[in-house]
Amino acid sequence: MAEEHIALLKSRDIPFARTLGIELVSAEPDRVVARLLVRPEICTSFPSIHGGAVMAFADTLGAYGTVLNLPPGASTTTMESKTNFIGPARTGTYLTGEATPIHRGRRTQVWQTRLTSEDGKLVALITQTQMVIEAR
Repeated sequence: MAEEHIALLKSRDIPFARTLGIELVSAEPDRVVARLLVRPEICTSFPSIHGGAVMAFADTLGAYGTVLNLPPGASTTTMESKTNFIGPARTGTYLTGEATPIHRGRRTQVWQTRLTSEDGKLVALITQTQMVIEAR
């Protein structure tokens, strides 16, 4: 079933996710996991990932999770996002993101994404609210 979910998410192409280099690892309605290579192009002047790249990675995973829980024909957009930056992710390493739902309602969904470094240390904790846009 996870392969079907990954195929669905890939069919809803997000050009920016491609630009970032997000690699889906697994996808289910209650958990989305992906990884991201920390490349110099997405870093600060120091050898660590830029906060905007962290937020974009997490935003994409929360949106993916919401998509897997939408009714037919519906879509989603981010309404709100809060990021706590905890530690760095260094150039040349992989950042892993795991998004899980806090709330899956008819009009909104709330997802929490944990981003961890290769050694398992927490890099950021993100909570976002996704609006469910009904099919027209």
